[in-house]
Amino acid sequence: MTTTGNVEEALGDLAGTLIGPGHPDYDAARSVYNGMIDKSPALIAQVRTEEDVVLAVNVARKNGLLLAVRGGGHNGGGLGTCDGGLVIDLAGLDSVDVDPDAKTVTVGGGCTWGQVDTATGAYGLATPSGIISTTGVGGLTLGGGLGHLTRAYGLTIDNLLGADVVLADGRMVRASATEERDLFWALRGGGGNFGVVTSFTFKLNDVSRFFAGPTFWAVEQGDEVLKAYREFLPNAPRQLNGFFAYTQVPPAPPFPEELYLRPVCGVIWAGVDGEDAARQAMAPLLDSLPEPLLDGAAPVPHAAMQSAFDALYPKGDQWYWRADFVNTVPDPAVDIHQRFGSALPTFKCTMHLYPIDAAAHDAGPDDTAWAYRDATWGSVFAGVSAEASDAEAIKRWSIDYFEALHPYSAGGAYVNMMMDEGDDRVRASYRDNYPRLAQIKATYDPGNLFRVNQNIRPAGS
Repeated sequence: MTTTGNVEEALGDLAGTLIGPGHPDYDAARSVYNGMIDKSPALIAQVRTEEDVVLAVNVARKNGLLLAVRGGGHNGGGLGTCDGGLVIDLAGLDSVDVDPDAKTVTVGGGCTWGQVDTATGAYGLATPSGIISTTGVGGLTLGGGLGHLTRAYGLTIDNLLGADVVLADGRMVRASATEERDLFWALRGGGGNFGVVTSFTFKLNDVSRFFAGPTFWAVEQGDEVLKAYREFLPNAPRQLNGFFAYTQVPPAPPFPEELYLRPVCGVIWAGVDGEDAARQAMAPLLDSLPEPLLDGAAPVPHAAMQSAFDALYPKGDQWYWRADFVNTVPDPAVDIHQRFGSALPTFKCTMHLYPIDAAAHDAGPDDTAWAYRDATWGSVFAGVSAEASDAEAIKRWSIDYFEALHPYSAGGAYVNMMMDEGDDRVRASYRDNYPRLAQIKATYDPGNLFRVNQNIRPAGS
């Protein structure tokens, strides 16, 4: 019979730290970004080396333990932890090696994007990497990777050159365009279903002339702004990104005090060709709309823009979100957005429409596991609060918003912005790619050891 004592003994050669319920750091070690998640693993292996990962994977498999893998811990549904099982915490694998001549970066599987952006930004380079710097590299990458650089440089997975992976049977392999090609295809959007990625190598892109920031209008103008945005953005140069949002102005600098907590709608811009080109590209939208409350776009280091939301959304907030892919935003959908976007239950709640067009459309729907290459936006309805007492209100708002708009969606959702919503939603999010993913899963993880995720079941199981 397997006991915690047996497993601790089997993990005795771990170079890192093994933490269980009796350890003084247990509560801190088991906590994740979403304060709504409260799970109690039997053991947490804070690994330091690839060999530690191999050891932990082998011990979990041999002892029939539920296994979760944590990078940055940002997963909204808490899929980087589990009750009663073993958590592999990758934070100790945090090396960053930039090759500015080759324009590549190789990073450990436990890095956050802030660590990567700081290192690559020293050379005016970056790879697409979300919008919050405390996000883990691994989770964001394996789910696809939407963010400020999507229209210019594609998804994060479109810039992935290779990955070192510990498989369910304990083998270490390299996946790339020439090695373990099926695995490499599946890793690009298939989530954490196929192994533990201990190292990623990415292509880097020029962000030396980065220009970014928000333009806000009064929330009462939301329907007018959204209708203009839906026509403008898909026709804008790919060097300009801009996601639409309903939000409240954060009560902190650099925002003016007179706007603190004011409900607004707006576009958060990101351009890679410098201020003049960005302003010229933005002009058709701005000239067609009333004077904004705030035009905050400016030249800014990419790493600074990536970390701009970090203080607003610290670890420990309550999070509940839903998401959908969107091809168009018809007038009835605009009306729904305006109704819910004007009634945020807390000042941290928000709705974002992330562009998926331009460079993200350079790949086809079956070139990677990420299937929605024909979508125009990824929408997310993020209920957020610092107060646990708001948990039910933010959950209800997010679900109601999602359900009202889902009939106008493309069907599936970005897996990085889903809660634990069941098998049908996972299948819908991979569309015609699901059968191939299931076959690859059967090859690399036939026993479904890696199942604490948006799970793809092995073919034949």
